[in-house]
Amino acid sequence: MPGKGKLTITGQLGDVMRESAQAALSYVRAHPPANIDSTWFADHDLHVHVPAGAIPKDGPSAGVTMVTALTSLLLGRPVRDDTAMTGEVTLTGQVLPIGGLKEKALAAQRAGLRRVIAPADNEPDIDEVPEHLRQDLDFVFVSDVQQVLDAAIASGATANGRVYAQRRSRQATRGK
Repeated sequence: MPGKGKLTITGQLGDVMRESAQAALSYVRAHPPANIDSTWFADHDLHVHVPAGAIPKDGPSAGVTMVTALTSLLLGRPVRDDTAMTGEVTLTGQVLPIGGLKEKALAAQRAGLRRVIAPADNEPDIDEVPEHLRQDLDFVFVSDVQQVLDAAIASGATANGRVYAQRRSRQATRGK
């Protein structure tokens, strides 16, 4: 919205998640999409609201999601609606590992999502995810924010991250 570069963060978030939102904005300001002039940020305020839901949210794992949401807004392009993502983001755009990949993958599946973007350093954790779940999800493992954006922002582009795809076994199982 028109403004003076202010960031407002609302919702039931803890301090770490607020810091993730600020880090996400700092990254996007330092690496704006090609069609955004850096002066855009001085003339607009941003409001990030995370609905409370049943569980208070705190932790750095939403960093890549916040960068993606801000970039989606600036580009005017939606985030893929079949994709969940997790990962801490640094100010330089590195995607750091998270805890609880198995639980997050189960939550994505329960929500009806088919893809999970996760930190490359968490790839060994895939063994903790039950085989039947892995057959229903594609995991995209990434090490930097650009890989996240390539995989998450709807554009028809393919991800640069490594995809743990089991399409052949899924197709064979379903008789396709």
